[in-house]
Amino acid sequence: MAVNGEQHVNGAGKIGEVVASVLHGVKDLKIEHRQLGAPEAAEVQVAIQATGLCGSDLHYFNHYRNGDIIVQEPLTLGHESSGVVTAVGSQVTKLIVGDRVALEVGLPCLECELCKEGRYNICKSLRFRSSAKSFPHFQGTLQARINHPAVYCHKLPASVSLDLGAILEPLGVAIHGSRRAALKQGSTVLVFGAGAVGLLCAAMAKVCGAKTVVIADIQAERVDFAVQNKFADAKIVVPMKRPQSIEDKLTFAKEVAEMVKASSGIGEVDAVFECTGVESCLQAAIYSTRPGGRIMLIGMGSPIQTLPISAAALREIDLVGVFRYANTYEEAIKLVSSGNPLLPDLSKLVTQRFSGFDGIPGAFSMAGRVKDDEGNLVLKVVVDTTNP
Repeated sequence: MAVNGEQHVNGAGKIGEVVASVLHGVKDLKIEHRQLGAPEAAEVQVAIQATGLCGSDLHYFNHYRNGDIIVQEPLTLGHESSGVVTAVGSQVTKLIVGDRVALEVGLPCLECELCKEGRYNICKSLRFRSSAKSFPHFQGTLQARINHPAVYCHKLPASVSLDLGAILEPLGVAIHGSRRAALKQGSTVLVFGAGAVGLLCAAMAKVCGAKTVVIADIQAERVDFAVQNKFADAKIVVPMKRPQSIEDKLTFAKEVAEMVKASSGIGEVDAVFECTGVESCLQAAIYSTRPGGRIMLIGMGSPIQTLPISAAALREIDLVGVFRYANTYEEAIKLVSSGNPLLPDLSKLVTQRFSGFDGIPGAFSMAGRVKDDEGNLVLKVVVDTTNP
């Protein structure tokens, strides 16, 4: 029916203006209203309720760019999201109004060879919400409602909270990385970076049957959290050194590798998840990995790095790229609702929550910190936009 020119579906799916948080420049967020039409035949309309902030969001917020990708027009950020279906298109049969869903926000072409191989995450035509890579930009989820293809809206069971539904997106990165690592039962694993993605990679290593998981970070509080909450078995606080010459950098990397080998008596590890993108961490990863081992390149930091490549090549260490995820949501939902005793409590990753669109600038400021004003560790900041 129509009320005052706006269409409603079961009293919830409203067509008309929606509130959106829009980035116009460095740290320049504005609350705006934009028009949203009815969902297309294969789409659903979702009221966004929980959105986690991630590293790429922070790069755009702080620099109006993410590495070489520069924002070319005002951009709504946010892509780790969940919400409630408020309207459905005429062809949608598996979702109804009121369903709680997690959003998979990358839309591939589904026609290229990579998509046909199931590797749609590296489709050249993929459009990803909140990324400035494609133009016009595909607007993110920090808005009241969006229309999105139903096939990429994954229904949540009653036991999975909306906060946890938002975490399924970075969990997908960890699942994809663990698949690429092809971990065997009893593997030894090193994770560089104890932020949310690093912790999730550590968690997936445990789920995959790793015997020992070591986590390393420059922040003692983060690695302490990892061990205390059973994301990892051992911890390393990486020294805050900044060597300048190549020789000094490699010497430092070898020192860190020796710390890894001594951390729990495991020696060289079978696999490394490098989640920082920091040159010294990748260098140390090469020196820490056994012959025939694998290093997952997950962190997107320094785009150009000097590596001891012969140390990898002569021992046949594989450097494996990991970019986002593909076909992970079904596994992620099953995992978080399974009661698997090897899976740590992922809800503990949500350390701060902000409510409403007025709270979004504060959420971004908080996400860039190590601790909040009360001294609590900052891992994952979630924005609740239940009532825009």
